[in-house]
Amino acid sequence: MKGLRMVIASPHARHNTMEITLREHLGIEILRIRAPSELNLSTLSDFAPRFVFFPHWSWKIPAEVYEGFECVIFHMTDLPFGRGGSPLQNLIVRGINETQLTALRCVADLDAGPIYLKRPLLLLGTAEEILLRASKLTEEMIEYIVCELPTAQPQVGEPTIFHRRTPQDGDLAELYELEKVFDYIRMLDADGYPPAFLETEHLKMEFSRASIKLDSVIADVKISRKKT
Repeated sequence: MKGLRMVIASPHARHNTMEITLREHLGIEILRIRAPSELNLSTLSDFAPRFVFFPHWSWKIPAEVYEGFECVIFHMTDLPFGRGGSPLQNLIVRGINETQLTALRCVADLDAGPIYLKRPLLLLGTAEEILLRASKLTEEMIEYIVCELPTAQPQVGEPTIFHRRTPQDGDLAELYELEKVFDYIRMLDADGYPPAFLETEHLKMEFSRASIKLDSVIADVKISRKKT
């Protein structure tokens, strides 16, 4: 690994520890990219990384980047099942509580690239807890890829497509099962996600920190006046 360099592209604070740990464990140079404006051909060409890793990146990756460098993205489904947006939420609303975290090469088609490896991931707890769990697992997978240099294999099977969920999809008004209410709250309970909510004519209630009991869901609620 002497002379090997890599990029970690993520704006999220939960990946700060990953960056430090990988630098210590692997003894290699790491460039951290936190914003789309930093992800450009000039910056990458100057740094000359062996890999560009995307632990959790919500923006489109430019073609010149994934065509010019080995870009590895991490997707929270057992690909080719679940290609597309909002994988965490789309899994939980389907009642799925265990998935695979997939490391794959970025290509032009969304989540369609060849796969380096998969690792099992539990979807219990809040979205924040799940993302922290995924971050630690991603760290281990990056270390494996850098050390073992596995050959990515084409995806096998018919793809299932997920569609990106919108903030309005967090509305609890049409739900009647307590388990569904609990799942909606927990799957949106993380920094950067619009929370589950209810609205009246004048007020908006946003929910977090949910727990489920035999006959109720207990949660924190923020009540604010609706914006007009």
